[in-house]
Amino acid sequence: MARVNYVISLLKKYYPDAKCSLDFKNPFELLVATVLSAQCTDERVNKVTPALFKKYPDARAMAKAQISDLEELIRSTGFYKNKAKNLKNTAEILMSSHGGVIPRSLDELTHLSGVGKKTANVVLGTAYGIASGVVVDTHVGRLSQRLGLTKNKTPEKIQQDLEKVIPQENWIEWSHLLIYHGRQICKARKPQCEVCFLQEICPKTGVAR
Repeated sequence: MARVNYVISLLKKYYPDAKCSLDFKNPFELLVATVLSAQCTDERVNKVTPALFKKYPDARAMAKAQISDLEELIRSTGFYKNKAKNLKNTAEILMSSHGGVIPRSLDELTHLSGVGKKTANVVLGTAYGIASGVVVDTHVGRLSQRLGLTKNKTPEKIQQDLEKVIPQENWIEWSHLLIYHGRQICKARKPQCEVCFLQEICPKTGVAR
C-alpha cells in the first residue's frame, strides 16, 4: 500500500491537471461522449460531439432524433449504427424513467442502452464525483500490469485487483493519471523508461529489457 500511495503522489505531482479527456458540459454530454468513445479515440469523439450536441443538447431532443440523422453525425466514431440506436434508446429511457436526468446509481445507469459498468463508472466518477469503481481502459490496464499491481488480462479482473490496493478516494483520479502517463511516457510499443519518474519503483512487468 505504501508503494501504491507513493506512485499516486508522484503521478499527481507530474500531472496536476489530469482529468477526463472527453469534452463535455454536463452529465448528459459526458454519458453520450463515453458511449461514443467505445472502440474510438477520445480525440475523434471530441471532433464529433460539438455538432451532435448543438442539434441534440439533451435527452429530450435526442429521444426525438431520427436514427439516420444520429448515424450520420456520429459515423466517424465507428460502429455508428449500434451507437445511434443505443443513444436514442437511452434518451428515451431517460425521459420516460428519469425525467431526462442522468441517474446517480450504477444499477440505474447500466440499465440504459449500451451502458456497461465501465461507462457508468466514468459518468459517476467524472460527472458526480462518486467513486463507484476504477475505470480500466487500455492505458490503465497496461500500466497497472507494468507496475505489478495485477497479473490479470481482462478489464473486469484488473478492476477487481486495483480496487483492493488503490484507496477508494483515489479511484477516480487513478484512471485519469494513468491515461496521461500512458499517453506521454509509458506507451504501448515503446515505453520511455529512461525518462520515467517511476522507473526506480516500477518492476516494468512485461517490458522488453
